[in-house]
Amino acid sequence: MDDQQLLRYSRQMMLDGFDYEGQQRLLAAKVLIVGLGGLGSPVALYLAAAGVGELWLADHDHVDLSNLQRQIAHGISDIGRPKVVSASEAIAALNPDVSSHCVSEKMTGQILEEAIARVDLVIDASDNFVTRFDINRACVAFKTPLVSGAAIRSEGQLIVFDARHQDSPCYRCLYDDSSGDEQLSCSDSGVLAPLVGVIGSMQALEAIKVLSGFGDSIAGQLVLYDAKTLDFRKLNVPKNPDCPICGEGE
Repeated sequence: MDDQQLLRYSRQMMLDGFDYEGQQRLLAAKVLIVGLGGLGSPVALYLAAAGVGELWLADHDHVDLSNLQRQIAHGISDIGRPKVVSASEAIAALNPDVSSHCVSEKMTGQILEEAIARVDLVIDASDNFVTRFDINRACVAFKTPLVSGAAIRSEGQLIVFDARHQDSPCYRCLYDDSSGDEQLSCSDSGVLAPLVGVIGSMQALEAIKVLSGFGDSIAGQLVLYDAKTLDFRKLNVPKNPDCPICGEGE
């Protein structure tokens, strides 16, 4: 690190257990963020501000006026532009030391696998179950840590899956892929603007913890948040030995 970086990240490096070594790990890290909407926006900005060296931004959507209520990486002048381009420019304005790469294709098949193969951690900030199951399957195959978040109406959830550990559950252990809830979305059900900021910020926090080795990861624990009551609950999620993705009979 040069003098400017030492000053920029000084408040993090002052933390006991984070130190210079933790910052070095962040600067060397590569993260894939799938979805640059309500969740992905704060994730991208906070990871960039914290000094994660390389961010891969994946989203095939364009900025719409209705997005601006909650998707803080985009502004009025970005309407009609690809979200990955808008987010990449916001990252560059915040921290030019961070390298960002735009992937405007849908995250499926070989494109998804190639993206996950090149990173150290994946942030699932997508908004549908099909994508979530595909991301989970690839993360298990490549043994890549996955930080998954979701927010709808006034409720949010967060969980970390770490396939590097044999006893870690995966997304399929928690949710059945035969679920019919794929169509549940913010456009259908609504969402509070600060809610996605809360969950997205927590996703960024957990990613930083996993990458730097700071603190204790919530791997294998589901955090549920109710914005109406400001109530947090944490539930243990055991590995399903019969899971078709990560179980013994996979």
